[in-house]
Amino acid sequence: MPGSSRKKKYDYTLLAALALLLLAGLVILQSTSAWNGEVKFNDPYYYLKKQVFATTIGIAAMFVTASMDYHVLRRFALPAYLAAVLLSVAVLLVGDEYNGSRRWLSLGPFSFQPSEFAKVAVILFLADRVTKYADKIKKMRVMAGIMILILPVAGLVGASNLSTAIIILGIGVILVFIASPRYGQFIWMGVVGCGFMAVFLAMESYRLERLAIWRNPEAYEKGYQTLQGLYAIGSGGLFGRGLGNSVQKLGFVPEAQNDMIFSIICEELGLFGAGFILLLFLILIWRFYVIASRAPDLFGALIAAGAMGHMLIQVILNIAVVTNTIPNTGITLPFVSYGGTSVVFLLLEMGLVLSVSSLVK
Repeated sequence: MPGSSRKKKYDYTLLAALALLLLAGLVILQSTSAWNGEVKFNDPYYYLKKQVFATTIGIAAMFVTASMDYHVLRRFALPAYLAAVLLSVAVLLVGDEYNGSRRWLSLGPFSFQPSEFAKVAVILFLADRVTKYADKIKKMRVMAGIMILILPVAGLVGASNLSTAIIILGIGVILVFIASPRYGQFIWMGVVGCGFMAVFLAMESYRLERLAIWRNPEAYEKGYQTLQGLYAIGSGGLFGRGLGNSVQKLGFVPEAQNDMIFSIICEELGLFGAGFILLLFLILIWRFYVIASRAPDLFGALIAAGAMGHMLIQVILNIAVVTNTIPNTGITLPFVSYGGTSVVFLLLEMGLVLSVSSLVK
């Protein structure tokens, strides 16, 4: 095959931004989690060690995936999606509950969140489906049929993790939007999406309670975390208190190393430090866009666009929650918040994008 033996050339701007984000994430995680690790496990490096282990596995998976021709991975699109559905069912039946949410599966000493795998599986699956029906996607029934295909996993994930279901549906809308030459149909898709959201909100009373807490956090005991996060953001000013000098992480912001970590970034590093982290995310998203626009085929473009949509939606949701712009959804900040499953599958997703970038001329 002509040109198949040429040395792969990856997007080095993407790799550099990712490396800086991973390094900054580990430094911030250690600063944020040291107190909690000491109190709970008598080890200030407990969370850091687990995150470094997961990051190492993720980097290895990323480069293995990047070295493969992404066209070969297309044959795994359907099996990966079916596996995501089965794992989501398993979570509902035998999943582990933590902080009131059933999101984890345990395999011996290891536990993971199948919802993180589902995001990658949906990107690969939808890229395959949309590419297959690209010439017919302007028809409403074809577009609706593709979106209906991901409703099983979105519904199963959404039963215990509404924010991830929103991300999955958002990825689907973005990929269909990119391939569709017509835009009017998306008005109906938006109406259906709002109806889908309304049903899921009404299914559990605690979700409606979150709406009330969002509107008036001072009136509810569960608004404590939101208020403390806002105090952390406000006290950081332009340059912050200094790395490691957060007050709010000392038990005031519960589980500060998880979805509220951006508030601690603002407190310790200030507006400039938070802006630097956001700049790294913007560089990643920009490179995803460049790779998608220059990809050699539609399948590759949709993989890069799916990763772009995933990153964009998740970062916006996390920061919107921390600043109380939207109700609390429990979504993490990619590559920065603590979570081994998240970082492994995010890096695997980066490997898919790098595989596409290696064939960009």
